Amino acid sequence: MKKFRGFTLAEILITLAIIGIVAAITLPSLLVNVNEKAWEAQKKALHARLAQAIGQMNTLGGYGTYMEDEEGTATVDTAAESFILDALSKVYKINNVCGPDKLSSCGIPSKITTLDAVSEINFPTKMSELNAKLLNGKHYTGEDGDVADTKASAFETVNGESIAVFYNPLCSSDNSLWHFAQNKMCVNFVYDLNGEEGPNQVGKDVGFITALGNKNPIVVAPIPYSTDYSTTAPQYSETEETVDAATACKTMGEDLRLPDRDELASLFVNAPLINLGESTYHYWSGSVLSLGASGFGWHLGFDDGDRARDIRSNKRYVRCLRK
Repeated sequence: MKKFRGFTLAEILITLAIIGIVAAITLPSLLVNVNEKAWEAQKKALHARLAQAIGQMNTLGGYGTYMEDEEGTATVDTAAESFILDALSKVYKINNVCGPDKLSSCGIPSKITTLDAVSEINFPTKMSELNAKLLNGKHYTGEDGDVADTKASAFETVNGESIAVFYNPLCSSDNSLWHFAQNKMCVNFVYDLNGEEGPNQVGKDVGFITALGNKNPIVVAPIPYSTDYSTTAPQYSETEETVDAATACKTMGEDLRLPDRDELASLFVNAPLINLGESTYHYWSGSVLSLGASGFGWHLGFDDGDRARDIRSNKRYVRCLRK
C-alpha cells in the first residue's frame, strides 16, 4: 500500500502567514493604482460635462453684484453664487448650492494637500486666497477687464463631486490677447471628486478646471506633473546639444506633454495648489504664434501673470502635464 503525506498544520500556517505578508505589502499599491485610474476617468468626464455646459452659455461675465467701499472692503458679493444659480444651473444638473462661508455644506474640505504632497493648506475661500497674484494690480484694466476679489461658492453634482466656484464677473471677452492671464479667467472650478472623504490631495482626488474668455470661452482641465524640468529649456531647438521644451517633457516621462497657452494660464491661476505660488519663473507653453511668425512661441511669467510671445530658441522653465 502507498502512503500519502499531507501538509502539517505548521506548514499551512507558515504558508498563510507568507501570503498575508505579501498581500499586506502589495495590496495598498494595487488599491492606489485602482483609485488613480478611477479618478483619472472621473476627471475627464467632469471636464467634458462642464465644458459642454459652459459652451451653451452666451456669456460668462456680469452675473451677480460685487461692490467695494472706499477702503476696498467688499460690501456686496453675490457674484459666484449668482453665477451658479442664474447661469450654470440652467445648463448643468446640480444637487445642492452652498453660498460663501458655507462651502463645507457642499462637501468642500477645510484643508487640502498640495501637488507636491508636502504642504497642507487651507482650502481657498475667495479669489485672493486662490492666488494673491490675481489681484496684484499688474494687469491691464478697462478694455481688457479686471479681477474682483469675490468669495467662492460651491455646489454638489449628481455624481457626488464637490466643486468650489471662483468667479470673476469682470473677465475679458477676448482670450486671444497676450497681455496678462489674470483677467482672462472668468470661472475657476476647484473640485474634490469624493468630498471630504480623502486623501484631499491635488493631483489625486482634487483638481481644477478653468474657463477663459467671456465669450466663446475655452475650458481647460490640466493635470500637472509634480516638478519643473530640472533646467531651463528653449521651446524649440534644431541642435542636438540642446533639449527643447517638448523633449524635456518626454525626458521625464512618456505620459507627459507641454501645456498649451490656455492650460498654462490655468496653472498660473491655481499656482498655490501645485506648489508654484512663490514661483517667479517664466514657463514655455507648446503654443506657437500664429500669423506666420513661426519663430515665436507663447510663455507665461508666474511672477506677474504676463502672457507674452518670445523667440522660441530662448530658454525658459517647463512644467509638464499628464496626457
